[in-house]
Amino acid sequence: MTKTTLAGKRIAITGGARGIGLATARELSRRGATVFIGDVDEPLAIQAAGQVGQTAVGLALDVAEADSFDRFIQTASADGPVDVLINNAGIMPIGPFIEQAPATLRRAFEVNALGCLNGMRAVLPAMLERRAGHIVNVASTAGKTPVPGGVVYCGTKSAVVAITETARVEYARSGVQFTCVMPHFTNTELIAGTTATKLVRVIEPEDVAQAIARAIARPTEDVFVPKVIGPMVRANGFFGRRLRDAVSRRLGAYDTFLDFDKSERSGYDDRVSNS
Repeated sequence: MTKTTLAGKRIAITGGARGIGLATARELSRRGATVFIGDVDEPLAIQAAGQVGQTAVGLALDVAEADSFDRFIQTASADGPVDVLINNAGIMPIGPFIEQAPATLRRAFEVNALGCLNGMRAVLPAMLERRAGHIVNVASTAGKTPVPGGVVYCGTKSAVVAITETARVEYARSGVQFTCVMPHFTNTELIAGTTATKLVRVIEPEDVAQAIARAIARPTEDVFVPKVIGPMVRANGFFGRRLRDAVSRRLGAYDTFLDFDKSERSGYDDRVSNS
């Protein structure tokens, strides 16, 4: 199947130096887009852009800081407007809620939720003026269902789901498109040390990247990756809590963020806490 071209599109991606962000930058670049890779690790963002190719630019970006986001978008817009913003940056602290440090809780909300809001505020005025543009917010299936050990992560991703849907309704007649992407377990460092749930396979960053590219080419409100997870998540509302909890326990979903290998996860946790 021929991939839909995105030639001429200028696309900004947050958290673009690793994982889903980097895979998305590569996919969009292959489809002809110019991509601006923002990351709190500026040297890694520049390195990632070099890997993607001549149509990529690596820039410093702390999504939790509105001024940093404004500078990122201003630079990306220097030679033309940003057509698409992909709010992908996110961190995933897991484990018993009361064992998590207040600083970790704050940083998770700053990056995951406030980061999306900062990005939307940075690009929306110009998009509204042009009556064109697309904002893609990367949430998670954890934003649609409870996962013990994920009080903070589920809370922040639920916020992203609500932010995206509410903005879509508020700006329904503006010409600006909004998409919420909800991946399941993805093979990145975020799931280091954890055990995947039964039945639903662990997906690759490239799977999410391709889904994002398709949603940009043909705007879609909700994107579940893999697609099969969508009907499963929607069915939760019909199950009721008792049946939902029983099924989730049987699938191992209620253990994965509590019963994990801390030594395997230590590298990721240290990097996030020092970011």
